[in-house]
Amino acid sequence: MRIAVVADIHGNLAALEAVIADLAGMSPDLVVNLGDCVSGPLEPGRTADLLMSLDWPTVMGNHDRALIDRPRHEMGDWDQPAFDEMTPSQLDWVRGLPATRVIEGVLLCHGTPSSDSRYLLEQVVAGHMVLRDPADIAADLDGVAAEVVLCAHSHMPRHVLLTDGRLVVNPGSVGAQAYRDDTPSDHVMQNGSPHARYAILDRKGAVWTVAQRFVAYDWNAAADRVLAKGHPEWENALRFGRMGRADASDKA
Repeated sequence: MRIAVVADIHGNLAALEAVIADLAGMSPDLVVNLGDCVSGPLEPGRTADLLMSLDWPTVMGNHDRALIDRPRHEMGDWDQPAFDEMTPSQLDWVRGLPATRVIEGVLLCHGTPSSDSRYLLEQVVAGHMVLRDPADIAADLDGVAAEVVLCAHSHMPRHVLLTDGRLVVNPGSVGAQAYRDDTPSDHVMQNGSPHARYAILDRKGAVWTVAQRFVAYDWNAAADRVLAKGHPEWENALRFGRMGRADASDKA
């Protein structure tokens, strides 16, 4: 059994297309999507159309939810640009996404099984995300019987083996390799390169292995696109996988 896992596409159609091309050489039995599909200033509508046509099993992320659970004036600066380009049928597709799914004994969620806006594998310390204690991760998975848990939200590729044998995997982000956020407190995430990220999970018998894939695409064109659309805060995240200038210290 081979499962490909994508997440946090954030409307980056070029990055998604590069991942799809890379998947052709991986021959997965199943591709799953952990949400945050379109929010951002890139190409939300075309990304939604492609995902709808692919019909991958998908769960709702916090930014997906933000497109449908509040009026536009209460949306954040990632969500408003996407909402403005979404059609009613695309929003209906988002509205129909479940919060969690279980497929082949694998649990899919965006943040934690009970919250799409909390980090499962990380906590914020001094403005940056660090790995949580395994006991705290396990506490958020209390009552979850799945042997593998797939999560996203932090955009950080990571896999953690808990003491009870459960495997927790974050595939990283297809479309956004750096960001700043103020929830639960001010912090920065930056992966340090602009590559699109996803994961491949293989099961042989009862044993799972994980491969994190970093895929090149035309990130300079993506950065130029957000500049042309009036969103310079996205440029360095797309071009360098960092916040702020690539040659400057971060001030998160």
